[in-house]
Amino acid sequence: MQLAFILYKYFPFGGLQRDFMRIALECQQRGHQIRVYTLIWEGEIPEGFDVRIGPDKAFANHRRNEKFYRWLQADMQQQPVDRVIGFNKMPGLDVYYAADGCYEDKAQTLRNPLYRYSNRYRHFAGYERAVFAADSSTQILMISEVQQPLFVKHYKTQAERFHLLPPGIAKDRQAPSNAAEVRAGFRSEFNLQDEHYLLLQVGSGFKTKGLDRTLKALASLPTEQRERTRLMVIGQDDPKPFIVQAAALGISKQVKIFKGRSDIPRFLLGADLLMHPAYNENTGTVLLEALVSGLPVVVTDVCGYAHYIADAGCGQVLSSPFQQKQLDHALSTILADPPLRARWSENALNYAKTADLYSMPQRAADIILAESP
Repeated sequence: MQLAFILYKYFPFGGLQRDFMRIALECQQRGHQIRVYTLIWEGEIPEGFDVRIGPDKAFANHRRNEKFYRWLQADMQQQPVDRVIGFNKMPGLDVYYAADGCYEDKAQTLRNPLYRYSNRYRHFAGYERAVFAADSSTQILMISEVQQPLFVKHYKTQAERFHLLPPGIAKDRQAPSNAAEVRAGFRSEFNLQDEHYLLLQVGSGFKTKGLDRTLKALASLPTEQRERTRLMVIGQDDPKPFIVQAAALGISKQVKIFKGRSDIPRFLLGADLLMHPAYNENTGTVLLEALVSGLPVVVTDVCGYAHYIADAGCGQVLSSPFQQKQLDHALSTILADPPLRARWSENALNYAKTADLYSMPQRAADIILAESP
């Protein structure tokens, strides 16, 4: 079949983008043709992918999206496809990969009522309705159970249209046989001594991922602990507000912020604790990447994948409502307890051997390629 995959932006380091790539490659390996419609493509194009870049000039995001949608519809009319798979919400999809939460619920609970009179609201709510409304036939690939009740509440979406996928952690995130050697080399490269603690935070969208909370927790540590602790942050976002915050907290020398990069497994093996105190998170792929590499985790319970950390017994899940003092205390306690971290690490590696954390691309391809998607 000729498959059309649609996403607004592709870059190698986003969670949605990595999932798209692995699903598209799985479909290609099964003998199908891959066409991609996008506004922005960064990075290499896989052999055999037909990537078509749409118009991206507009005064507002919702206007840009509408212009892009009209363009791709015209293109597919000239060169039809057998199936349309969207990684962003829009009309006309056969299959939608639900990486984002329920927009309508956020609009009703987190916004001023006047917001729902805006053109922006009408656009995003309309595109979401086109996917989830009861009169739609779009099949929905869910990567977290957290949001499904909200879609049903607002749109009366039929249960049989939802397909809950297992996680899809790349095998290269698993701890290799020479993990100790990789860790030692990494820590030597970054001048980390045995007595140093390395905190790691990974994810584009620093505000949503709770980087401000992590910085406050680092600054709150007792003096001796704080001086021995380093924080490395990796993600595609503007670091300036957080550089300013770190300076105000007096921890600039201990914080290093990197742009997105491809060698995350080295950081997972070299760190002592993954910090993920997110404000909201549909899933949180990095939580499972840390788990399969044996890195203990501190995470808020609003993250869709936080239950895996609890199930594996490999970290601490902070309960809602979030309290900064709870995070501060957790960080200090965990750093002061090496046997606890070692036990969590062992639990994680044991869990990773038996749990299905890897088959998402295969299952997604099964649904996309089904006779009646």
